[in-house]
Amino acid sequence: MATIFTKIINGEIPGTFVFRDDICVAFLSINPIAPGHLLVVPLEEVDEWTDLSPHVIQHLTSIAHKLAQALKTSHPCLRVGLIIAGYEINHCHIHVIPTQSMADLDFKNAASSVDRDELETSATSIRQAMSTVGLAASA
Repeated sequence: MATIFTKIINGEIPGTFVFRDDICVAFLSINPIAPGHLLVVPLEEVDEWTDLSPHVIQHLTSIAHKLAQALKTSHPCLRVGLIIAGYEINHCHIHVIPTQSMADLDFKNAASSVDRDELETSATSIRQAMSTVGLAASA
């Protein structure tokens, strides 16, 4: 059975995408810890990040790195944190989260829902900032 992320990737469930290539996608979390909270997800359904091929994990972290640079422009913050937890959904994903302090990196801070307009506003500002870090945005 396909994971919820595969369903989002395949367009069966709505997602607010900012990036897509032949290895991964990046879209906004519907339970963000902070505005601009992105998920970088491989197209391939792999449960644990330690089971990804070296090529795929390197690509995911490279994309996460560029997205973090864009987030610093689009969602001013002190740092951009990364989390690879792997407990909530059995499809590897990297959380890329704008933060003001270490306390922000806590899933207890996650919103239970978010307005679709807020997601679109965040996505638009991230896409605009992506060009400054050499990353092509997806619509």
